[in-house]
Amino acid sequence: MNNSIRPGQIWLDTDGKAIEAHGGSLFYEDGTFYWYGENKDHTDGVSKVWTWGIKYYSSTDLYNWKYEGYLIEPEEEDESSMRHPHRRMDRPHIVYNRVSGKYVCWIKYSGEDACFGIFTADRFAGPYTAVREHFRPYGKKAGDFDLCVDEETGKGYLYFDSDHSGLLCAELTEDYLDVTEKTSLHFAGLHAPFCREAPAHFIRNGLHYLLTSGMTGYVPNPSESAVGGDWHGPYEGQGDPHVNDDSRASFNSQISQVFRHPQKKDLYIALADRWVPDYVVTKERYEAIERAIASHFDKSYQPTQEDYALLMSSPMLASADTSKSRYVWLPLRFEGDRVRIDWKDEWRAEDYE
Repeated sequence: MNNSIRPGQIWLDTDGKAIEAHGGSLFYEDGTFYWYGENKDHTDGVSKVWTWGIKYYSSTDLYNWKYEGYLIEPEEEDESSMRHPHRRMDRPHIVYNRVSGKYVCWIKYSGEDACFGIFTADRFAGPYTAVREHFRPYGKKAGDFDLCVDEETGKGYLYFDSDHSGLLCAELTEDYLDVTEKTSLHFAGLHAPFCREAPAHFIRNGLHYLLTSGMTGYVPNPSESAVGGDWHGPYEGQGDPHVNDDSRASFNSQISQVFRHPQKKDLYIALADRWVPDYVVTKERYEAIERAIASHFDKSYQPTQEDYALLMSSPMLASADTSKSRYVWLPLRFEGDRVRIDWKDEWRAEDYE
């Protein structure tokens, strides 16, 4: 039995098998936490397998996780299916719609597809049925995203990387299956590796926060915290929330969700993946990769041949062995309205109010 959270360690389920819920999120219902995400156990960087379905686990304490099965199973035989393992299906987000009584799941497809798929179910555990495929809001290519619900009004919101041109906040229709005309654009005018992706939204004390990462594929990079007074901002940057992070790589991880603990007064947990644990990023290594990528857009950057070589030898999206990925869950700390994330080798939810 586990009695704590150990970031960066190998996490096993109650059957002793590696937990497969990457790019994942937590969902809380009736006293049970559900953790769901991408199954990467077949993604070795050699085969074309990207995600082998979406798995989920249950827990009552956040420490011990029981494998429950697939929320969305892979369709191995149908290569035309968006759920075929070769499709780049990732980062599922599930919300409950109290008007329709449906659980609504959005999934991103990256690469050439660069779109969303939308699924619904009558209960969290499914079965989930595809209701929209190849969906591009406003005709934009879809990148990393977060799906959110206003707890007071029940209104749904979508934050997504819009064709790498900025982070778009879109209000959803009442059933959460489409977007409305009400939008706002944030972090526009940036180029890689500085443009923002992997948005994680949360609300605290009436303020809206967005934690985002830069764009360097599976190579981790500095996160950015931003705060605003409304769903549509405007958002003001606060800098990298990771305290004393000598790696400049968000403790070698990328955040996928900020989860507010429903039984604690002020416990917010940043859920992150350490996608390529064997590739350890240091400050010097990140800055070399930064120069090499940025020089494609801004000639003021002058990378060396060693910088280019380092970039080309780094884990690429199609060749990274993410079957080895680990999880980095850390509690947020606040200095006034400013977000801070400290490294902890081990921590317990019971230590928070």
